[in-house]
Amino acid sequence: MIESQRLNYVRQHQQQLRVDKYINLNVYNYAPETLGNEKGKRVILPSSFVGGQRYMEQLYFDGMVICGHIGFPDLF
Repeated sequence: MIESQRLNYVRQHQQQLRVDKYINLNVYNYAPETLGNEKGKRVILPSSFVGGQRYMEQLYFDGMVICGHIGFPDLF
């Protein structure tokens, strides 16, 4: 129930989240492969939404930066 409320919030507040500022997505939306996908409403999940693709990518990149500074983890 909490996740559905968070998704509704993201869906209804796309302007306040400034998702139209994501340059890479705007370029991809106008690519020839995506023409004809205007049906429905596109909802872009921000990186603060736990479990989303942007969230997982952000965690991955943060982990790679930590490994670059400290070193890769080992068991021994």
